[in-house]
Amino acid sequence: MAETLFISDLHLKPEHPDTIELFLRFLREQARDANRLYILGDLFDAWIGDDYDAPPIPKILAAMGALAATGTDLCFMRGNRDFLVGERFAAITGCTLLDDPCTVTIDNRNVLLMHGDLLCSDDIDYQKTRSLVRSPAFIEELLTKPIPERIALAAEFRRRSGEAISMKAQEIMDVNQATVVQTMREAGVDLLIHGHTHRPNHHHFQLDGREATRIVLPEWQEGRGGFLRARGSVWTTEWWS
Repeated sequence: MAETLFISDLHLKPEHPDTIELFLRFLREQARDANRLYILGDLFDAWIGDDYDAPPIPKILAAMGALAATGTDLCFMRGNRDFLVGERFAAITGCTLLDDPCTVTIDNRNVLLMHGDLLCSDDIDYQKTRSLVRSPAFIEELLTKPIPERIALAAEFRRRSGEAISMKAQEIMDVNQATVVQTMREAGVDLLIHGHTHRPNHHHFQLDGREATRIVLPEWQEGRGGFLRARGSVWTTEWWS
């Protein structure tokens, strides 16, 4: 039976080698038996451009490429931490880059995939910043800067982001249900899968007279990761350690 896996929010970085090794083992032991693996953003805690290849990046990309070479389809959606992932990354890993949002068909069912930050519409300041940094002009200018400057900018962005999060109400940083409903209605789906919020759950609600589901993917932490498995019509969130 066809099997599809979904992960997001691993936030891989050199300071957390255990999480990196956990991901590499996941690729070898779990993902290789899947027909397809979707990575829905924030695989990396920061991605400053495809031209940056300091360790452990080469090892991670090689492992992803090895998975793709075995026949598992690898699909990657950029998140707010790795939105600078580009075509060179895709070529090395053998992955297909997805737009956000993106509708796919799984077991004859249309499913909407998102990273999830677009659904947090109550966080107006974040949405304004997102629109700016995701613009082609901003990205083009950013990628012309020297690598050391990009590293410093990424560190400053993470620092400011952490300060902003500490000052915001938890409700603001979660999804807005009205935005969820509107987004799913416009896409014509009754199943939405996303990450970003680090609040894993299967939410069920009514959408235009039918049952709809929003599945939130788990984040990965030191020693433990989570993923969504779709096998036929059964969708289960599972943990990996």
